[in-house]
Amino acid sequence: MPNFSAILAGTGSCLPERRLTNDDLSKMVETNDEWIVQRTGIRERRIASPGETTATLGTAAARRAIEAAGLEPKDIELIIVATITPEMVFPSTACFIGAELSVPGTPAFDMMAACSGFIYALVTGSNFIRAGQYKNVLVIGAETLSRIVNYKDRNSCILFGDGAGAVVLQRSEDPKRGLLYNTLHADGTGGDVMKCMPGSRHPICADMISQEQQFMQIRGREVYKFAVSKFEELIEQAMRACELTKDDVKFIIPHQVNQRIIDSAMEKLGMPPSQAYVNIDKYGNTSAASIPIALDEAWRARKINKGDVLVFVAFGGGLTWANAVVRV
Repeated sequence: MPNFSAILAGTGSCLPERRLTNDDLSKMVETNDEWIVQRTGIRERRIASPGETTATLGTAAARRAIEAAGLEPKDIELIIVATITPEMVFPSTACFIGAELSVPGTPAFDMMAACSGFIYALVTGSNFIRAGQYKNVLVIGAETLSRIVNYKDRNSCILFGDGAGAVVLQRSEDPKRGLLYNTLHADGTGGDVMKCMPGSRHPICADMISQEQQFMQIRGREVYKFAVSKFEELIEQAMRACELTKDDVKFIIPHQVNQRIIDSAMEKLGMPPSQAYVNIDKYGNTSAASIPIALDEAWRARKINKGDVLVFVAFGGGLTWANAVVRV
């Protein structure tokens, strides 16, 4: 059997039209633009309209990725969606997207690894291709985090936005392209640091709603410390494993968690801030969607070319963390 690789054949993204600025938030909670920008780097985020859902955003991103790959939806053989804000408990968001793409019979499933979800899904899709099972796999990160954010909690509501990004992975026999390296990690003992409770352990009920516990809950200080410790470690690990120097890497494309964390890590790595592709100022933290949105934005702006090496890094609820090295 040939030694298959999974290359990035096309990318796409979709952001809602509505913008929620820091000044808008200052009318909802005790905060202001200067405070938010100084601590996070975020100036605005996109918010889904009542008619937009995780599946509608994901479908739009998927169509753009499929078109960019020069394919049609019928060419897709597997759909994987990374999300923590699914269309509903079941069916999976991937099934809804498959229906919208009119590809009945195509296998489709969701993955939940919070902000690390896209890398988890990317690795899973790549492994199906490497095994020789599929030629074209659609991987989507899509979120409507505004639906689980408590807009009375200034520690969390300032951070999150909605959006979707997608890539088409395609079989190749070029061993120098595609996913070159990755690691995936999780530590469930840290599950209380970032959580959204409704589920079998805590079924939604009137008491939960009256106490506003149906929303996302985050222990900000612990999250910050966790992200700071993992960011530099994951990038160094990936570059060392692939024998890369900082000059070999076109971009670090991180999960868009916090501008201060990204800047601090890049400085410690001896890499200029411009080598990290960051768009958190425009979109906030879109969890599993943040890396593919940034990837698509950079690709369409022609800042990424064939042969460029990219390093992805992410950390999120679970706790989870992951990295990946890709040559486009």
